[in-house]
Amino acid sequence: MSTVLIASDVRLHREGLELLLRGVDSITVVGTVADAMEATQLVRALSPDVVLLDMSMTDAFPVAKQVARYGKGTKIVALAMPEVESDVLACAEIGISGYVTRDGTLSDVTLAIDAAVRGELRCSPKIAGLLFRRVAALSTERRNGCTFGSLTTREAEIVRLLQQGLSNKMISRSLGIELATVKNHVHSILAKFGVHRRAEAVSLLQKREQPELR
Repeated sequence: MSTVLIASDVRLHREGLELLLRGVDSITVVGTVADAMEATQLVRALSPDVVLLDMSMTDAFPVAKQVARYGKGTKIVALAMPEVESDVLACAEIGISGYVTRDGTLSDVTLAIDAAVRGELRCSPKIAGLLFRRVAALSTERRNGCTFGSLTTREAEIVRLLQQGLSNKMISRSLGIELATVKNHVHSILAKFGVHRRAEAVSLLQKREQPELR
């Protein structure tokens, strides 16, 4: 029997998923949470086997980081996962153990939970391809002695706007994409450069005439 904690800031999503999973014999839902603070508290108190994390929630990545930090073996399965390279790689860097895309079924969710508990990764073929390509790119970077992670085309666009001093909201308006998507891209950029602040990334970029594109 796998114990599961559901994390989503949409009440309908939390309660609907809880209701569905309560009909699965191999799963016990131990609680639901709406933000990072609640997630940290319940993960510490209950030590669930898996946290089902709604990636559309505002603070999905802070929740994932808190679970990874305090979970003591708790696995994370990302729900409503967009098959976008920067998002997938950011999740992989945190240590997420399974992915269910936006068109996934209840069966996909339960299979992802079971796989995560066994220490296996379940994801769509496209996400698997993204992960394998990133592994290959990292291998190439190590062989070439690169100090910068390769940027996707979208990340390179955002880097240029960061260099201009634009905020996340301004970047969102400029590129016509969601604010949450901008935040995910910025998180991925910082992770690739091995820094924690935007200013550090910009400072590193100023030492190069142009960021690498992949």
